[in-house]
Amino acid sequence: MTILCEHPPAFGVELEEKNIPVDHDKQENELVLDGGFVVPGTNSFGHTFRDYDIESERQKGVEEFYRTNHINQTYGFVKRMREEYGSLNRVEMSIWECCELLNEFTDESDPDLDEPQIEHLLQTAEAIRKDYPDEDWLHLTGLIHDLGKVLLHPSFGELPQWAVVGDTFPVGCAFSESIVHHKYFTENPDHNNSTYSSKHGVYSEGCGLDKVSMSWGHDDYMYLVARENKTTLPSAGLFIIRYHSFYALHREDAYRHLMNEEDIENLKWLKIFNKYDLYSKSKVRVDVEEVKPYYLSLIEKYFPAKLRW
Repeated sequence: MTILCEHPPAFGVELEEKNIPVDHDKQENELVLDGGFVVPGTNSFGHTFRDYDIESERQKGVEEFYRTNHINQTYGFVKRMREEYGSLNRVEMSIWECCELLNEFTDESDPDLDEPQIEHLLQTAEAIRKDYPDEDWLHLTGLIHDLGKVLLHPSFGELPQWAVVGDTFPVGCAFSESIVHHKYFTENPDHNNSTYSSKHGVYSEGCGLDKVSMSWGHDDYMYLVARENKTTLPSAGLFIIRYHSFYALHREDAYRHLMNEEDIENLKWLKIFNKYDLYSKSKVRVDVEEVKPYYLSLIEKYFPAKLRW
């Protein structure tokens, strides 16, 4: 790691989920998705996924995280962060070096996992690879989608977790009630701004999500890193990277009034990806050295050797 001060269309593939018979001898509440990956009935703590109300050892911390996040993620804050980090002048390193850097961190906003991040990245990528063996761009997207969490590292300013992780949402328009722990937005300064609290806010109907400012964090940062370093990932890959934490959209269908036709097409891929991003979180370990050569070949295919971060 060195310290520093037009994308091709999505590849054609059948998007419908494959109808695979479930092995009823498998553990109860498991679901088989798209040909191989088995969705567990519970997360690594033994609870249902994305349950923000159940009493658990992580729940109080998760709720406090979202209270702080919702109060501080304003339109002005996002604009400042994009200006500060969009110059990509902090570090030069490879994609794999960044993966290894994430070994130091866990995500305080995640009620489903407390493992180091590289475990989740490889779990996601390998689950996708099992079911979509010909879509190598999607495997790589699974590996890199959370790399923006390096914002937690001292070399990147050591941002607080509320400015790096958690569900994302548009700023500059009304906060949807479908956003987790929505009640805390009443303390956000934008809540009382007549423009920022209206349905369209500073945007227009069908403007396209690329015109919309999202709450600042690892999603938007990694999107900027990939785009500005001229990745050859398809547009669907960049869409997944930027919006994979935008649960209000891909789980609740909020903010569709801001989408354009390209967003609608890419959302199909995001919904496929989300199953693996969410449900692959488990205590099952991946042999890093065994799969490393495959992912290094994909990195070489879609990215330069060194990236500006």
